Amino acid sequence: MRCPHCGSFDDKVIESRTLANGESIRRRRECLGCGYRFTSYERIEEKQLMVIKRDGRRQPFDRHKIEHGIERALEKRPVSTMTIENIVNEIEDQAVMAGKGAHEIPSTTLGELVLSKLNEVDKVAYIRFASVYRHFGNLDEFVAEVNKVGGEHGNAQ
Repeated sequence: MRCPHCGSFDDKVIESRTLANGESIRRRRECLGCGYRFTSYERIEEKQLMVIKRDGRRQPFDRHKIEHGIERALEKRPVSTMTIENIVNEIEDQAVMAGKGAHEIPSTTLGELVLSKLNEVDKVAYIRFASVYRHFGNLDEFVAEVNKVGGEHGNAQ
């Protein structure tokens, strides 16, 4: 690291301290050229996960959008806010893992992750979300989706 006083690149670390629950490190350094002491900080900088929309646009991943969509689907359903929080956390973790290499994930993959989690938790919420997400063109498509979900646990009524 370059000394801010004399510009030398030779220094030694005198002390290191972990800060912010392990998310950064504070280092006290001493320049071997002039003896000046200074502080440096290190922190992990992760590249933002981007969502590739159906029309090709890219947007930063927004956890709040996912949370809002799930809350709307689960509105007036017997599902706790803690369960919703856990669902959103799991989806966010899966999205980050799915987009790990390129830091990008298609919105369709994200939508399927949400549908999968909602299908596990609440079939009505699954149908609500699917009806918006899949843009059913007619009643037959909607009924087919209901029958598919209902077929997993008997006939849909």
